[in-house]
Amino acid sequence: MAATLHLIRHGETTANVMHRLDTALPGDSLTDFGVRQGVRFGFDNRPAREPVLVSSVARRAVETAEAIASVWDVDPVALEGIHEVQVGDLESRYDDEAHGVFTDIVNRWYAGEVDARIPGGESLTMVHGRYLPVMDHLAATHLAGSDPRDVYVVSHGAVIRLIASHLTGIDRKFAAATHLRNTGSIEIEYTESGVWVCKRWGATPAPFGRNDEPLVVEPMG
Repeated sequence: MAATLHLIRHGETTANVMHRLDTALPGDSLTDFGVRQGVRFGFDNRPAREPVLVSSVARRAVETAEAIASVWDVDPVALEGIHEVQVGDLESRYDDEAHGVFTDIVNRWYAGEVDARIPGGESLTMVHGRYLPVMDHLAATHLAGSDPRDVYVVSHGAVIRLIASHLTGIDRKFAAATHLRNTGSIEIEYTESGVWVCKRWGATPAPFGRNDEPLVVEPMG
């Protein structure tokens, strides 16, 4: 039976409610509602076999993983390298201009300009450089072999979609336009041949249709 990687967006934060760009570590804590979202994810997605539960080191991701773990009775582990895209000079802003700059850069990433850089922040090449090795490690350690285990990674909305699109080759317009709500997730099967196959993106199951609408990127977090 093929193992599955679940990329989960963290629960709600005050920055999410305010549409404030919150990427610098450690970042905001969850709201009370965000904690309840994590617990609800745990109840709604009880694993059939012992899972591996990890998170980014951002406070909101750690707290979401802890809420899920309280239901599953497992010990979550926080890993370096899988935090949100760093927005640099745009940090803590919530105005339309800042979101416009961010959206423009991310749209360019989906269009293939991987070295375009957010002012004072990261390029997609930089994001891949820290995030993809963690995915490779999780695949080799837990998803492959004779006794694979499903892996649940609590991370962040924008970076999850970028990484999932890269791993699975999902159409860029679909990836950019199909947002994840708080505690929404992407389900990716890791096959015996080492190929990543997207089975579910948020509420949308495979196969995925092409979306030719203009690219719109969600607020950070």
